[in-house]
Amino acid sequence: MSSSENAVSITPGSEFSYRERANDFLELHDQVQTSVNLLDNLESFLSTFQDDLSAVSSQISDLQNRSKGIDSRLKTRKRIEKPLSSLISDIAISPQTARTILDTDVGEAWIPAVQDFEKRLETIKSRGRVKAARDLGDVAEGLRIVAATKLRIFFNALFRPIRASVTTNMQVVQSSVLMKFKPLYVFLKRQVPNVALELQRSYASAARVYYETGFRRYIRSLGYVKARTVEKYESIAAISSDKVPEPDQNRFKFAKIDGPAVTLAYIADDKNHKEPLEAILRSLLLVFMDNATSEYAFISSFFIEAEPIETETENHGSLNSPFGLTSPMRSGFFERRASTQNGSEAPFDSSMSATGSPLPTATFGSFGGAPISKDNQASADSLWKQALEPVMEYCQTFVKSILEPPPPLVPLLTCIRLTENVLAEVQRRSCPPVESFIFLLRLQMWPVFQKLMSENVDGMKKIVDGTGNTGAASYLGGFGAALGVGGATTLTSKVTDATIQGMSKGYIGLFNAFVALTEQEEETMIFSNLLRMRQELVKLIVKHSATKGDIAAQTLAQAAMYSFILHGLTRGTSQTAHPKAQQETAHWSNLDEEAKRKVVSMSQSIRR
Repeated sequence: MSSSENAVSITPGSEFSYRERANDFLELHDQVQTSVNLLDNLESFLSTFQDDLSAVSSQISDLQNRSKGIDSRLKTRKRIEKPLSSLISDIAISPQTARTILDTDVGEAWIPAVQDFEKRLETIKSRGRVKAARDLGDVAEGLRIVAATKLRIFFNALFRPIRASVTTNMQVVQSSVLMKFKPLYVFLKRQVPNVALELQRSYASAARVYYETGFRRYIRSLGYVKARTVEKYESIAAISSDKVPEPDQNRFKFAKIDGPAVTLAYIADDKNHKEPLEAILRSLLLVFMDNATSEYAFISSFFIEAEPIETETENHGSLNSPFGLTSPMRSGFFERRASTQNGSEAPFDSSMSATGSPLPTATFGSFGGAPISKDNQASADSLWKQALEPVMEYCQTFVKSILEPPPPLVPLLTCIRLTENVLAEVQRRSCPPVESFIFLLRLQMWPVFQKLMSENVDGMKKIVDGTGNTGAASYLGGFGAALGVGGATTLTSKVTDATIQGMSKGYIGLFNAFVALTEQEEETMIFSNLLRMRQELVKLIVKHSATKGDIAAQTLAQAAMYSFILHGLTRGTSQTAHPKAQQETAHWSNLDEEAKRKVVSMSQSIRR
């Protein structure tokens, strides 16, 4: 028996046992077969699930990538959210602003509306590459045209009262009305420059009529007052010895800006009212200075200077204040001289009134925050001249009427000092065209002064040389015929002590007046001429004393005249501390002492 047979030995009894369990085995086989089928199905399912899982994983990966992209775009949009919001806010014109410009008349409500509109208009122009800004461009342009049209009509209406009546209070119109609406003009200057230029010309024309009419009437009134007091120049060599005038020191106050109230226009109606020449010129120059410098400051502040366009981040506190960018001195600067005389307010209108007190200093930097440029200054000068040119012509003509025929020397020097003080005040107010005009007036006065001083010196020299004419001699009390002509070297006995004393009085009066009116120690035009007069006066005293006979009488006469002059110099002036007064006093004191020493010496010689 083989080994396999030994391994499987089927006994007869066991065969029956297997047959009995055949169904079990078949059932087990079926179950196994079912399990195998199930495993095959599971294997197929797992294979499909693997594919689905791979597909799902791919989709999840794709969703993750898309999520990252969306997140990136979200972050980008968040970054541009604020700039985009700011852009929309900056270019969007509010319905309220549009309704204000389109449906309402120009008023204070326009100031913030136009300022807001201009900021958005500038933004729209600067963002031309943005479609939204381009879409709003036509709307903004339409609003700009409407605003320019209404503002042109509005400002011309404000200028109309200035042209219509000289009684219009220019100060109120400028400071309380026009300056309040300056932001609206600035809008026109930046956005519609041709309309702004037209308004400049319109204002200059109205102001020209206003000032021309007012100053013509005022100067005419001053002319009436001037005609009531006639003072003619006479050389001290041609004045009678008993008619030598002494300078009125009370008139020296008219050389200063501080002082009495100016002459008002209505005073001319009083035929008994008289004023000296210096007071009349002072009234004219002070009224001109106040109005001219105030007008220049207004023109520079309103028409020339432009306020910067404020952004959203800037302070809006001053947007509604017309004086937000001006100096605190501004209101004081526009308070032109208000006279206290008889409660009146103006020489010819309320804006041209005057007191003697100077106005506060105001420069153009204080009106606009910074000094204006040369180009802007040239524009301001040109516009100012358009308005004030007739006034300067009237003032020039009036000054010429003062100088032709020339006034007496002391009033003339008082007028010169007045122009110098006015010039200094104008320089403090930084008004170049007025400064040039006053300087021109001053230049016209000095040659006249020099001519009169030369005539005085020449007249005294002719008397010393004995070549005086009959005209001059007649003023010497009828003694001129005895002076002779053509080179006489000695004075005749017709020239008396009273004559010499009268000329000495004239010299003393001139010297004391000149010192009182001259603060500078060295002023060649003044003291060089006085020195020439002094030299001729000394020669005249010496030559006249030569007619007294003996040397003792001559020396005594000289000492008497020197003492007279010395007494007059020390008594007639309060400017004893002035260096020139001290030098003059010392000079005559030395001559007096020397003459007295000679008298004493001769007396002692006679006694011996």
